[in-house]
Amino acid sequence: MNDRMLVHKVYHRLSLLSLTPHTLPFKPVQFPSALSPASIRARPLNGTVRSLRTTAVMATSRLRNLVPVNAVASEDGSGGASNGSVASTAATTALEDEDSTLGVRYRLPPQEIKDIVDAPPLPALSFSPHRDKILFLKRRSLPPLAELARPEEKLAGVRIDGKCNTRTRMSFYTGIGIHQLLPDGTLGPEIEVHGFPDGAKINFVTWSPDGRHLAFTIRFDEEESTSSKLKVWVAQVETGIARPLFKSDEIFLNAVFDNFVWVNDSSLLVCTIPLSRGDPPKKPWVPFGPKIQSNEQKSIIQVRTFQDLLKDEYDEDLFDYYATTQLVLASLDGTVKEIGPPAIYTSMDPSPDHKYLLISSIHRPYSFTVPCGRFPKKVDLWTADGKFVRELCDLPLAEDIPIAFNSVRRGMRSINWRADKPSTLYWVETQDEGDAKVDVSPRDIIYTQPAEPLEGEGATILHKLDLRYGGISWSDDSLALVYESWYKTRRTRTWVISPGSNDVSPRILFDRSFEDVYSDPGSPMLRRTPAGTYVLAKVKKENEEGTYILLNGNGATPEGNIPFLDLFDINTGNKERIWKSDKEKYYETVVALMSDEKEGDLPIDHLKILTSKESKTENTQYYILSWPEKKAFQITNFPHPYPQLASLQKEMVKYQRKDGVQLTATLYLPPGYDPSRDGPLPCLVWSYPGEFKSKEAAGQVRGSPNEFAGIGPTSALLWLARRFAILSGPTIPIIGEGDDEANDRYVEQLVASAEAAVEEVVRRGVAHPNKIAVGGHSYGAFMTANLLAHAPHLFSCGIARSGAYNRTLTPFGFQNEDRTLWEATSTYVKMSPFMSANKIKKPILLIHGEEDSNSGTLTMQSDRFFNALKGHGALCRLVILPYESHGYASRESIMHVLWETDRWLQKYCVSHTSTVNVDPDVSKDNSGTVSTDSESKAIAASGGSGPEVSNTEHEGFDSLPRINC
Repeated sequence: MNDRMLVHKVYHRLSLLSLTPHTLPFKPVQFPSALSPASIRARPLNGTVRSLRTTAVMATSRLRNLVPVNAVASEDGSGGASNGSVASTAATTALEDEDSTLGVRYRLPPQEIKDIVDAPPLPALSFSPHRDKILFLKRRSLPPLAELARPEEKLAGVRIDGKCNTRTRMSFYTGIGIHQLLPDGTLGPEIEVHGFPDGAKINFVTWSPDGRHLAFTIRFDEEESTSSKLKVWVAQVETGIARPLFKSDEIFLNAVFDNFVWVNDSSLLVCTIPLSRGDPPKKPWVPFGPKIQSNEQKSIIQVRTFQDLLKDEYDEDLFDYYATTQLVLASLDGTVKEIGPPAIYTSMDPSPDHKYLLISSIHRPYSFTVPCGRFPKKVDLWTADGKFVRELCDLPLAEDIPIAFNSVRRGMRSINWRADKPSTLYWVETQDEGDAKVDVSPRDIIYTQPAEPLEGEGATILHKLDLRYGGISWSDDSLALVYESWYKTRRTRTWVISPGSNDVSPRILFDRSFEDVYSDPGSPMLRRTPAGTYVLAKVKKENEEGTYILLNGNGATPEGNIPFLDLFDINTGNKERIWKSDKEKYYETVVALMSDEKEGDLPIDHLKILTSKESKTENTQYYILSWPEKKAFQITNFPHPYPQLASLQKEMVKYQRKDGVQLTATLYLPPGYDPSRDGPLPCLVWSYPGEFKSKEAAGQVRGSPNEFAGIGPTSALLWLARRFAILSGPTIPIIGEGDDEANDRYVEQLVASAEAAVEEVVRRGVAHPNKIAVGGHSYGAFMTANLLAHAPHLFSCGIARSGAYNRTLTPFGFQNEDRTLWEATSTYVKMSPFMSANKIKKPILLIHGEEDSNSGTLTMQSDRFFNALKGHGALCRLVILPYESHGYASRESIMHVLWETDRWLQKYCVSHTSTVNVDPDVSKDNSGTVSTDSESKAIAASGGSGPEVSNTEHEGFDSLPRINC
């Protein structure tokens, strides 16, 4: 047995023991510094299982002498990557044989799926303040697993990369291109921002208020140097020349909370790491005492299952260390000034006139029960040069916010600057002690006050609300729109107020159910002011009086969304539709107002908007549309991201549940498919349930049949390339009308919705009744497990990703359920597929990120559900993805998830005896599934041994269940 195989076996034998690396029974491996375990998520040597597992896994990986996949994250996590290189063929073959036995190496999906996922991502766009220039922010593909494997600290609900002093898993741009937007709507030649070293990772790109400069950060991956920390750079827009903002090489960004903000055209306020900060606090080998939490005051504290909370005093000290910031005022001319004391600053907001700063911070005492968003919070007012003016509030620790929806923190909240005033503050205070179950009128009061009020001048009441405050759109002293809503009734109201006049009574403009998408009047469009704030865009018509605003709506109809732009008279309620989408072939939307750089009302004939346009088969492009001719100029020409699926078939289908509720779904069929010629296909149903208060709202159509089919790296639509029919997003409404609670009839309505969906695709002849699989992510995984338990006649198998299956582990509410386990015990138990594990007889694939940070979906949920299934002889498989959170990010993990999913579908839906169209360059592996051997070997080495896999595919009380495929 060679050394690699020996170490691999040693790791698996030791991974269950609590040993530190110096106790390992073999000599530590010597690593190159760039590939040391320290660079791949090394932990403090605290004797934990995790420390050993990390070291052993990485030791095994490095012994293979394989280069990690060279890929990086994009700003939105989309795209693909290139592969790593492979060591000697003989060694890799031996390793592959061992991996096949252990079932832990990373794999690649079939080539037709891989090609789509690896397609290069399109750039992101950013328009200048004056709308005369566009940034093309360039992105790379999916990151390698090594990016996720970097060391991280889980503190107070946030995950911190100590090397960078940022949040972990932060994606980035790889380049910035600047284009002039010419008068004819075309783009000028690209000016590439340059001056920084190759390989820089770019984040936080922002325009200066005058549009003449860009500010951004760069960092590198050199683990053992300071260049992994973020430095602030600035660039001239006209030339693209970039330089560091700070002359000193010792000033680095602290981006754990905020990062930097332009305070005027030539100065930035920057969150920096204090120069006096030393090394991180060291965890004591021997604790000072037990970990104690007490509730001797008998306080009622109900919280959801928050993760990554502080655990002890050491965590508190470590949180202070990484989160403490020194604010620095930096000028483009090189002037640097520290302002304020070091503290944990969470936000910085300059006033519109640039004279004041609204500074928020959090401080001790901390909590082991809730995340940092509920820690004591202090909001101060400073002058722009850092002089303290006054304290606005110092809110205490908020552990006791009730779990009922619309419950909030007591005291001042939503403290902001009025967008239409130089330096006037406004905020909201609850009148119900923050408890949504308290019936009181008013429920919220909005206050306003100058930054520096006169002596004895108190806050002024702006408006009182009986529902929960939802925001304000400012215009001027004569007009503002105030929003309020209430979840239990789904009610939403919009008020018209006159902030500068006590003589004008507030009046309701809209009062409706936010579930009723057909009645949605649209949202008011905002224009940018010279101060950089955004206010209501008021429009004037030639020779006509009236106060007009622009309402931008989705235009939901029974035929699908037909977006629109209305000219709306705020006084009379009359409206004129000045633009709407082409409903026959295209789906168009209004993205932004482009003629917003001037003060005052905008003449209708000077209106200019940015629109998007797409169809079922044509990807999104952007246009400038100008009045009065309404002539459109196309400003982008992005290539089709997956031309092999350019001719896919898409249809919005409607059908009915047995209780009369109208349902909809989007049916996708492969290119060239003809049901009369080709017969029914295997089908994958992918969905996510939703809660409603009325059957009418649940039955309304959402979305458009003409929208382009965006395919993400883990999308169910990838299986169009494998000749599957895909029923995407069939509505699964869980309805609780009146005083009824929706979840009390969850299983009944879930099954009825699924039955209706399956009957529809079978009726159409596009899906084989014995070859229909169901899947979902998060609450969709919960749905999947329940359907296999309670409707096994509908589906051949299921795929459940990152779900929660035992609701007794989320006793203080989940999803939209705000009753506790003790208030709704029967509902919690009936809804939990864990409690019905003995009923699940169809094959189920469980996938979960090992580092899931989402509230409620702890990785333990899948572990325990798998054990319950295995205990009843169910055919199941559990895949735990190292370093992945609730959504999956790395190329290795995503490719493996796709391989697992495709394998499951081919084996238990299509059937292992069925014939599948296979690329001639793709061979079958020893399990009868499709893979590309060389790349599978390469990706197996790119991030460690691979995911943890458990399965009972060959277990059971008798033999494998009989699958009708």
